[in-house]
Amino acid sequence: MNLQIDDCIFCKIIGGKLSSKKIYEDDYSLAFLDIYPTSKGHCLVIPKNHYATILEIPEFELAKLIRSVQKIGAASMKALRADGFNVLQNNKPAAGQVVNHLHFHIIPRFSGDGLKISAASRKAEEHELAEWESALKGHL
Repeated sequence: MNLQIDDCIFCKIIGGKLSSKKIYEDDYSLAFLDIYPTSKGHCLVIPKNHYATILEIPEFELAKLIRSVQKIGAASMKALRADGFNVLQNNKPAAGQVVNHLHFHIIPRFSGDGLKISAASRKAEEHELAEWESALKGHL
């Protein structure tokens, strides 16, 4: 089954209607260089079937996709001599999702590169942690 959306830029890349710098491809996923890189070698890993967010993809396909994320992360460290890498995945516009197709960013990191991805601004109060713990557990 091949689920694709006509107006999705990533589906167009999968279908060969738009070019990309493909890094890796298997039956379930495609990895290519991001044209707006955060760092040298920044890649995107996407499922070949169209799912808007991580909440929609079937567990089996997500497992296959994560394996590709792992491969690209390892390759970026070796090929680019990166000291580490970030895996970033956004869901919905409020979280920074720009393309409405599930994708993982693999961002190679280099010691002293100055990139700041963490957004922690304060330590949570104990009552907040207890409230959030209860609310989250209630929806699992």
